[in-house]
Amino acid sequence: MESICFQSTLFKISPDEDEETNPFRYGKELAEWLRKRFLNLGYDVEDVIPEDWGWCVMCQRKPFDLWIGCGNMEDGSFYKIPPAEKSEFIPDVSKIIWTCFVAAEVPLFKKIFKKVDTKSSEEKLQKELEEVLKSEPKIQIVECP
Repeated sequence: MESICFQSTLFKISPDEDEETNPFRYGKELAEWLRKRFLNLGYDVEDVIPEDWGWCVMCQRKPFDLWIGCGNMEDGSFYKIPPAEKSEFIPDVSKIIWTCFVAAEVPLFKKIFKKVDTKSSEEKLQKELEEVLKSEPKIQIVECP
């Protein structure tokens, strides 16, 4: 599935947010926002999960994991911040390019015994994700870098 990139000042960043991910990886508030929307769409969404690359919105576990990954695009500028200032650095959200993508994972034991088709579920979730993001006036879809 293709990533969707956008800009928005709707999602704030807390000072210690990247302690749960990796340095300069944000998107917890975005993930929580998406979680609420997909609960309203009927998905059995779990609490958001920090990953090294950003945040995971787990939409289903059976018959396979289906989730939305979200976070910020990294242009390398964060790494130019002097070490003494990194612990207190919070980026300007008006300059962040946020990204979301859909993924499915089939457990190995299921792959061994039968082919599990994830394509239609991924396509459905991708379409719903696009609709959710495009319906929010404070989100501006942009081309992914």
